[in-house]
Amino acid sequence: MFAKPVLGRTTAEAEGDVVVLLIGMRINHFWAVHQWGLVMLSMFRMLAELAKDPSRGLLGKVMLTASPRTYYIVQYWESKEKLYAYAHAPEMRHHPVWALLNRKEREGKVKGHVGIWHEAYVVPEGSYEAIYGDMPAFGLAAAHGQVPLERRGRYAKDRFAHRSAKAAGKTG
Repeated sequence: MFAKPVLGRTTAEAEGDVVVLLIGMRINHFWAVHQWGLVMLSMFRMLAELAKDPSRGLLGKVMLTASPRTYYIVQYWESKEKLYAYAHAPEMRHHPVWALLNRKEREGKVKGHVGIWHEAYVVPEGSYEAIYGDMPAFGLAAAHGQVPLERRGRYAKDRFAHRSAKAAGKTG
């Protein structure tokens, strides 16, 4: 298998607000595979479902591990509205899984074998910047596109100051 080409110094081509969801799980008891395995399988099924329908709004993802117990996915979304729409759509996988978990919790059937968590952020334009050195598109750049660093500025302060044409039109 060939490595993806590297492009020197690049940055993400994101325009406007950036929506980031961190979502993950922590294995509290390794022996309870029947519990944490289901959580992990559900996450992979949701990602496959989203990959089949890009109009749902997931732009990119990075799967990571924080320890042998903790796994998470950094997700980049088109908008918070699309993130909410997916989470609440009864025909999509997330909704029934979340309803089942809530029901088990109310019934006292959650045994603490696996922890789940998420954090969601809407980062306004001008409040994020990215730099990649000799990297293929990754993270924010994989989700929004990758451009040569010079397009957004050599220094972090320049990249933070970058405004999309849409944002520039609002202020000017």
